[in-house]
Amino acid sequence: MKGLTPQLFLSMKGYSGEQFAKDLVSGIIVAIIALPLSIALALASGVTPEQGLYTAIVAGFVISFLGGSKVQIAGPTAAFASIVAGIVAKNGMDGLAVATVLAGIILVLMGILRMGSMIKFIPYTITAGFTAGIAVTIAIGQIKDFLGLTFSGSPVETMEKLKEVISCIATWNVQAFLVGILSLAILIVWPKFFKKIPPSLIAVIAAAALVKGAGMKVNTIGDLYTITSSLPSFALPEISYDVVKNVLPDAFTIAILAAIESLLSCVVADGMIGAEHNSNMELVAQGVGNTCSALFGGIPATGAIARTAANVRNGGRTPVAGIVHAVVLTMILVLLMPYAALIPMPAIAAILFMVAYNMSGLSTFLGIIRTSPKSDTFVLLLTFVLTVVFDLVVAIGVGLILASLLFMKRMSDVSDVREWEYLDDYEEGKDNRDLKHVPDHVMVFEITGPMFFGIADKIGKLKFDSGKRAMILRMRSVPAMDITALNSLKKLRNECMKENVVLIFSHVNAQPMSVMKKAGFCHEAGEENFCSCIDEALARAAEITA
Repeated sequence: MKGLTPQLFLSMKGYSGEQFAKDLVSGIIVAIIALPLSIALALASGVTPEQGLYTAIVAGFVISFLGGSKVQIAGPTAAFASIVAGIVAKNGMDGLAVATVLAGIILVLMGILRMGSMIKFIPYTITAGFTAGIAVTIAIGQIKDFLGLTFSGSPVETMEKLKEVISCIATWNVQAFLVGILSLAILIVWPKFFKKIPPSLIAVIAAAALVKGAGMKVNTIGDLYTITSSLPSFALPEISYDVVKNVLPDAFTIAILAAIESLLSCVVADGMIGAEHNSNMELVAQGVGNTCSALFGGIPATGAIARTAANVRNGGRTPVAGIVHAVVLTMILVLLMPYAALIPMPAIAAILFMVAYNMSGLSTFLGIIRTSPKSDTFVLLLTFVLTVVFDLVVAIGVGLILASLLFMKRMSDVSDVREWEYLDDYEEGKDNRDLKHVPDHVMVFEITGPMFFGIADKIGKLKFDSGKRAMILRMRSVPAMDITALNSLKKLRNECMKENVVLIFSHVNAQPMSVMKKAGFCHEAGEENFCSCIDEALARAAEITA
């Protein structure tokens, strides 16, 4: 477990009263920001309002206590909304709890196995594509409440919701729409004049006052949900083989998404404070935090970039700020939660519209389309469309497969096997100072790029010139090789033996040499036929053909 030390313990060395005051103020401000967001994201996820606060309290405390970042603030995020809503609709709250616990276990194992750095192997086009797709699904899911529509059914999938919106558009509520527009205007305009007070808090207060004071016929949280101010309590979900089998793909999706979101948030925070996070410790903390959240009635959580940035801007520099944020939210839950029943649903929809817009990265999305190769643009758009039309599991799976295939195609295009130009064949009068003398009856082939299954056929197509007695394969530009390429080399050696040609290797790098030795190929081909440089290989070839 070496290297898995929480940042809280490291931050306590030299911790001062002055820093505690800054962390305290920052924690309180972040809690105020997190309050309406946690409620809104819980409703978007198809669970009760207090479950959003349970998540921010339990996961927020645990992840700050055990995390690998000094300033990470964790809680419910928009990325999980559509996933959570789908799991709840199909498998109920027990299914969600089981999926979250499994995701937590996967995250802990990823941290222990030092897989924090492997997240970078997920292409940026995929993360940008599914993030924009999630933003669209959130926005579509809020049209109903923003317009005050009355649905005839209970759609779950995004396309079903969009179809229902179109078919029920005649039921729209003008008063609800006006409340939504007012809330959206506050969210857009308020930050331009007042940066300290969260606009989402002002929006819900103003909307609630308007609806209550004017007696408007607009649905509020209290009309749709029973609000409770009780503290989160421990409860084990009902676990069975069928439930685990059904939610396991969702658990992997939650784990991967939590890892990506949290580590991305850590990287952003590192740039803001000039520090460096421990990615493996952060994964462990995310795993434990998600497990605890599920066992105490919460939903999946991860690092929240916006709340983390707010923490940094308000002076938070240690995990103490995140712990304060969780404590303040606990006090709000106990003392003020009943007042959440007054919040109008159009105000919640307006908040989630802004969340969707901010997370969509619209300028980045369009920038990739304008500047990237066509293959990358295709992966981006395909991941985006699959996220909206189907779900995140399909989008990530297909996106990764397609991106991997395109990468292998590019590698096979840049990898090459070509024969040398020889002095005897060179045109008279041209500069031939860079050409080496090759003994008679010797062929020299240069291999460039990784040798893997994508170029194995190129090795098998090497042609033998009649009368040649030695073939040199120069491999100084081959960084890596897989077993398929090695199998092609074995076939090439067998062909050489049939033609009475000796196969000689020049400058084999460490990884390819390791593969050859492990498979016993070095012994089969003859240790004496492996040369450290081309001059040594040419000398060996001259010795054979003498």
